[in-house]
Amino acid sequence: MFAVLKTGGKQYKVASGDVLRVEKLAAEAGDTVQFNDILMIGDSIGAPFVSGAAVQAEVIDQIKGDKVIHFVRRRRKHSSKRTKGHRQQLTLIRVTELLAEGADKSGVKAAIGAGSAPRTAEAAPAAKAPKAAATGGDDLKKLSGVGPALEKKLNAAGITSFAQIAGWSEADIARYDEELGLKGKIEKEGWVAQSQDLKA
Repeated sequence: MFAVLKTGGKQYKVASGDVLRVEKLAAEAGDTVQFNDILMIGDSIGAPFVSGAAVQAEVIDQIKGDKVIHFVRRRRKHSSKRTKGHRQQLTLIRVTELLAEGADKSGVKAAIGAGSAPRTAEAAPAAKAPKAAATGGDDLKKLSGVGPALEKKLNAAGITSFAQIAGWSEADIARYDEELGLKGKIEKEGWVAQSQDLKA
């Protein structure tokens, strides 16, 4: 007896004992999973799925598919080209049992694609905090001529508060101007005076 199951947007004709590679499932090696989207099993044909039918399989391993090279080249004089490689995440499974009926009472967890698996609290990323709170400093974008990119540069150099800038000497201004490539912006925009007002 054979069955036709659907998973990861593809259809597979399987029999008991078959080993196949499917789109990545949210399961560990050694787990038993159950595919409930069965298009055909034995002589029964679904519309679109066969009610109560299932295919059970054991997860052997999480693997990667063969590398696929994607190369794009545009002809002409000032052409460009781009090469990208990709290896698809797959799950290697062995079909253990074909169930023509009683799938809902089997007690085996359903096979869920890794992309649609519910995320646990640990896996969910923390909510983004405001940048000033994350760095523990002031919003340096309030200074004239400072945008998000320049604020990142300043934070990377250890400058996170108006108090720091307000206390800069002529030597500090020259040093940061050279280190960060500001081209005299600190003096032109009057950051020291602005910072003294903003920190108050």
